[in-house]
Amino acid sequence: MIINIGKKKFKVKTVVSKKDTANGMMNKKFNNEFNGMLFIMDDSEHCFWMKNCIIPLDIIFIEDGKISHIHHNCTPCKTEDCENYCGEGDFILEIKGGTSKKYGFKIGDLVQI
Repeated sequence: MIINIGKKKFKVKTVVSKKDTANGMMNKKFNNEFNGMLFIMDDSEHCFWMKNCIIPLDIIFIEDGKISHIHHNCTPCKTEDCENYCGEGDFILEIKGGTSKKYGFKIGDLVQI
């Protein structure tokens, strides 16, 4: 699946099941097959953590086709008391940390899924 934010395209792996959502990017790296992970959720508040992630991530919350919140450069964590990154949206996109700032993504930007 392809996601567009402005002129930037992301080839994403979609996540729907509770098990896959819980695992997210744990112990995974982006590769030639995907450079983003898209979580398909119900439209409410969701919190993510970075337990056992390999690289920093930007976590982008998308509501009604627009960016509603961005957590920049979320740091990987190895313990059970990892920081939570929360926001509202029906889609949540995880991409390589620093990408949102690099391309100037901001709240209100349109997202085409």
